Amino acid sequence: MMTKSRKQKTKRTLCAIVLSLAVVMQAFAQAPNTLSNSEKKDGWKLLFDGKSTKGWHTYLKDGVGNAWRVEDGALTFDPTASERGDIVTDDIYGDFELSIDWKISLGGNSGIIFNVQEKPEFNATYLTGIEMQVLDNIEAGDRHIPNHLAGSLYDLIGNAEVSKPKAVGEWNTARIHQKDGEITLWLNDVKTASVKRGSSTWDELIANSKFKDWKDFAKYDSGKIALQDHGNKVAFRNIKIRKL
Repeated sequence: MMTKSRKQKTKRTLCAIVLSLAVVMQAFAQAPNTLSNSEKKDGWKLLFDGKSTKGWHTYLKDGVGNAWRVEDGALTFDPTASERGDIVTDDIYGDFELSIDWKISLGGNSGIIFNVQEKPEFNATYLTGIEMQVLDNIEAGDRHIPNHLAGSLYDLIGNAEVSKPKAVGEWNTARIHQKDGEITLWLNDVKTASVKRGSSTWDELIANSKFKDWKDFAKYDSGKIALQDHGNKVAFRNIKIRKL
């Protein structure tokens, strides 16, 4: 029969082992804004180096306004700055898979918009691009609309059953997969939307949305990727993409 002192010693030993394993796992954890060897082999590229805004510019501008800056290894939007606006990638993407971490402020709203056409006749990214919603589901105004919740295909597909963002201030991981018109979204490894552009289901979704009379919305197979200025502080990191 094990004595009380032996039980306590065994418990301390197990605790020490668990702590040691945690330290080892932390040491081997992949640093933010980097690619593993397997990711490089699979064709992933970084869209954010963790240090600069290289590869991005404010929509319809030459550079990045002062509202977007790098803080603690994250591409962060400051709504109090003077030079605001969505930022877009310098490059155009068609069939792709995008992985991106986001962290939203209290009551905050933002978005990841893709297939954006950067042309003077379109004064906003959302006039042509499709959005994956970034939201504080607890306090944001859009929390009352199911297909406006975090992870939704904005105003088209979404519901509370699959929208499971982490608490404000914690990092979420979003994934967008677009191939041959098939769009699939995930938030924190939970599928939040799946649809094929141009299908009867898609046509019905558009007809029942705010976009029903927008002649240029979601008409394009490729475009730039945008991070949205919705007037609330938001941060992004680990922005990775691979062409399909």
